[in-house]
Amino acid sequence: MMDALLDGGLALSLPFLAWLVLHTEALSQAVVLFVAMGLMSALAWARLEAPDIALVEAAVGTGLTGALLMHTLSWTEETAPEAHTRATRWVWDILAASALTGVLGWAVLALPADSLGLGPEVTARLADSGVEHPVTAVLLNFRGYDTLLEIAVLLVAALGARAVNPRTERPSLETEDDPLTGELFRMMTPAVLLLAGYLVWVGAHGPGGAFQAGAILAGGGVVAILTTRLGTPRMSSRRVRWALLMGPLLFVAVAVAPLFRGGRLLEFPPHLAGTLIFVVELALTVTITLVLLMFFPGVRPPKVEREGTP
Repeated sequence: MMDALLDGGLALSLPFLAWLVLHTEALSQAVVLFVAMGLMSALAWARLEAPDIALVEAAVGTGLTGALLMHTLSWTEETAPEAHTRATRWVWDILAASALTGVLGWAVLALPADSLGLGPEVTARLADSGVEHPVTAVLLNFRGYDTLLEIAVLLVAALGARAVNPRTERPSLETEDDPLTGELFRMMTPAVLLLAGYLVWVGAHGPGGAFQAGAILAGGGVVAILTTRLGTPRMSSRRVRWALLMGPLLFVAVAVAPLFRGGRLLEFPPHLAGTLIFVVELALTVTITLVLLMFFPGVRPPKVEREGTP
């Protein structure tokens, strides 16, 4: 009974929070509602027995994105919302939401009742993957092409973020550090490193992996940017560039190596598959951490004065 009430509450609260995020005209309220919706979404993924997605949603979709939005909010000048009627707009919104709900409901109900998807095939070949967790086996072995392309997309996104906000100067030394926040960061650093290391290690046989660990480390980096004089990673730094390329280059090397012994691309030797996946995930953790930090500007960009304004 309690599970049914929880699931029903999640099913009703998620679309309601999404509607509130889209309809509120106050930016600060929209950001707070977005964070709340992310937390509820992470809980929903956990209820769907998808802890890997729940971890990413909580760390990236809610934590890092929420911090980025709140930090950006401090640069804006929020104006009072204009009072006007939205009766026509509400009608279209309700119709669009109803149509989308109907399509999704039809897609779910149209699935065969006895369909197990690719679960049995993954379970049958799990011993050949080198790991014991089916999600890790799929992402880094059975469908390694997808993960390799996703890492390439992340690098392109990092370049785009740096192109939009190229200012990477460190905060002024004249700014005084807050002793409370500085001490808090020093206390949380060992826990963040330990948790990230655990997530990389546990990914071979449980929920975790490079993306979850990278998100945790990036969250710690964001706290460092906000509470200390640490600046965002600078693309001009050679060490930053090599760290960004570490994961993709190692992944490509591991993927291409089987071709030299007559194998196929991304065909890991069964006796080395587990070790290779762990090493690749370690390198990807570094890359993902820096990519996520690239999206977080450490210095407030200059305001662009509009023409005609004093």
